[in-house]
Amino acid sequence: MEDFESSVLEETEHDLQEPDMFNVILHNDHFTTMEFVVVVLETVFHKSTVEATKIMLDVHKKGKGIVGVFTFDIASTKVAQVIKMAREQEYPLRCSIEKA
Repeated sequence: MEDFESSVLEETEHDLQEPDMFNVILHNDHFTTMEFVVVVLETVFHKSTVEATKIMLDVHKKGKGIVGVFTFDIASTKVAQVIKMAREQEYPLRCSIEKA
């Protein structure tokens, strides 16, 4: 039988850190329709039609825009979803991530 009284339980402190956050950027092009961009924003980013339209017009006027801020894994997944949807419809829509 082990001697439990001589066992020492050490209390360790762990500093929890928030994960790094990343901006998902949508890039304007001259071929992808505005209607399709709105559908992408509604589908992938769960934006309302009004909010998606506002974001789409902002991206259209400025050339690019932030559509959301996520952890790296979620941001990467959303970029892949956008690109997949665009390629299935034969649009050259670009989407990228950058550290927030």
